Amino acid sequence: MSHPEMQIHHVLERYQSTVLAKDLEGFLRLYSDDIRIFDTWENWSHEGKDAWRRVAANWFSSLGEETVSVGLEQIQMTVGADLAIASALVTYTAFSPSRQALRSIQNRMSVALAKEGRDWLIVHEHTSVPIASGDMRAVTVKTV
Repeated sequence: MSHPEMQIHHVLERYQSTVLAKDLEGFLRLYSDDIRIFDTWENWSHEGKDAWRRVAANWFSSLGEETVSVGLEQIQMTVGADLAIASALVTYTAFSPSRQALRSIQNRMSVALAKEGRDWLIVHEHTSVPIASGDMRAVTVKTV
């Protein structure tokens, strides 16, 4: 694995650790100020870090004493000198304070990252789930 690929893996690991810790500021440091998010939930898109801050703050505060573990599988990436694309299957699992798994959902995630100074920052994130053509409902892969 090349050094830039290791740096992108480090960004993904920080995504996992900041979500688990509900570290809003650490989470937001992963993103460019000009981020554009196509999120699976609710809104069509979120434009800019301030909009994403409101979504993330609401998510983290809604968890109360629960925590969320982020599992990444089938990571693929293409890394250039100052632009990278990564995709993965992402499983979000909520845990009670006693570490009992409560629920989980699996999404597909693609991120575009740009080198800004010495850091790789997410400039675009797209999460999705497949939709069944018969009933137009989300296809769920994993549940607890």
